[in-house]
Amino acid sequence: MATRRRVVVFDLGGVLLDWNPRHLYRKMFEGDVAAMEAFLADVCSPRWNERQDAGRPFDDAIAELAPKHPDKLHLIRAWRDRFAEMIPGALEDTVDILRDLKSRGVPVYALTNWSWETFPSQRERFAFMQWFDGIVVSGKEGCMKPDARIFGILLDRYGIAAGEAVFVDDNPVNASAAGALGFHGIHFQSPASLRRELASLGLI
Repeated sequence: MATRRRVVVFDLGGVLLDWNPRHLYRKMFEGDVAAMEAFLADVCSPRWNERQDAGRPFDDAIAELAPKHPDKLHLIRAWRDRFAEMIPGALEDTVDILRDLKSRGVPVYALTNWSWETFPSQRERFAFMQWFDGIVVSGKEGCMKPDARIFGILLDRYGIAAGEAVFVDDNPVNASAAGALGFHGIHFQSPASLRRELASLGLI
């Protein structure tokens, strides 16, 4: 008989929060979409950002790029200094799911790839962040999803059995990595589909 799933672990950006650097840089590039996309691909690239998610300080990240792109230093610094503008708000339909789980007494956790420097202010900004029974932040731990180590940190720190847990992430690679460790991995695509799947598991 399969183990009953009784715990839900959420990714944050793209699941509960509308995080996208374009929310900020559309303003800074004043409508020049091509220039913005080139900047996000070649300067403050996903790979560059991932190193902050894995624990690199922003001072070091900025120092790496400054000599190569001195004309873009204000744009580079804005990633840290204006980070809140990358998150215009929460994804309220998913927050409603989180609220429903809490009301049913389901333990809920967060496992996020996020810089240890920019996370604390956003944790204070959004009330629902206080609902979690625990949060693991990659930048603080020095490793990030889909590395099995960060899932292990979550399980060990909070006494969770992978076979009893559901993991929700908008990145299918991360959802698959969780599944390989025994979680019920869900690739988040919409609040409606997430609600249906959690209902099928008897959680909501």
